[in-house]
Amino acid sequence: MGVMVTRAESAAATRRALLDAAAELLDLGGPEAVTLREVGARAGVTRGAPYRHFADKDSLLTAIAAERWEQLADQAHTLRSGELPPAGKLRAALQALIGVGREQPHLYAMLFRWRDHRPGPLGRLHREVCGPVGDPDAADRAAGRFQDEFLRIVADAVGERDAQHYGALLLTGAHGIAGLEHSGHLGADKWRTSADALVDTLIRMVGAGSRQ
Repeated sequence: MGVMVTRAESAAATRRALLDAAAELLDLGGPEAVTLREVGARAGVTRGAPYRHFADKDSLLTAIAAERWEQLADQAHTLRSGELPPAGKLRAALQALIGVGREQPHLYAMLFRWRDHRPGPLGRLHREVCGPVGDPDAADRAAGRFQDEFLRIVADAVGERDAQHYGALLLTGAHGIAGLEHSGHLGADKWRTSADALVDTLIRMVGAGSRQ
């Protein structure tokens, strides 16, 4: 006798398939490649299924970004309770973020979209009228959770007083490293260094600065 699947379980499986399909399309061709029709076809669901879960393309992309931020936050939380020394935890957290830029550059760009590119009041009204409202602030909250977890790792390394200053410095440094590497302007022939070496230098500089 087959296992009965509830409506909620079926809906969750469909949503999961849509998110996975959208993430694959994003990796392959960037945001332009992600349409609800293409996502539904790739996921193998009915034509109307994507519209029952996401009001529009931006709702879907926001959900993908939020999920990736949550994964990064989970990684940072796991690092905090691990056995690495404080500098090792910082290094692993920064490398995880840079790794997204290296392996999934289109998704990385979505994580750091400028606020001008996010839907304003009219866009949110469109979602409410035309489809599932979703959660337009989900990515911001998930990013905030990652930042909170990262700040705790920084505080363990430099102390509570300086954690925010040095945490911001480390994240902006990592973001710059990821951008230069992706653009091809971090060539070893030109700079005689690497992304990993720069991360190590950032951590050493932060450690030295916090002891002054």
